[in-house]
Amino acid sequence: MTEPRRTDRLDRWLWQARFFKTRSLAARRVSEGAVRVNADRVTKPAASVGEGDVLTFPQGRQIRVVRIAALATRRGPASEAQTLYDDLTPPEDKGAAPARVGPRPTKKTRRDLDAFRGAAEDD
Repeated sequence: MTEPRRTDRLDRWLWQARFFKTRSLAARRVSEGAVRVNADRVTKPAASVGEGDVLTFPQGRQIRVVRIAALATRRGPASEAQTLYDDLTPPEDKGAAPARVGPRPTKKTRRDLDAFRGAAEDD
């Protein structure tokens, strides 16, 4: 007879793999519906996950895609946490324009810019 598949709670695994600082933050993100397991949206932090499942969730400004490689028994150091998953996140596009270009405008520059925009709208 085959052994049943070992599983763990989704919020606990995300916390143990150090994607979230606290388990309650991980549970909140799952409850908001921000996490997908094998492309299915999950809203229950107690959802079962196991080896081979693919998780998709936002982290900071990027979308993370990871495949669970192992289940943890504790929340260990970062080096140990990195062995729990395979990162499938596509590399960031280096050709994308940065969010901010140049320094913050001075008050005079801002007035000139507003005047220019106002003149363009009048045309």
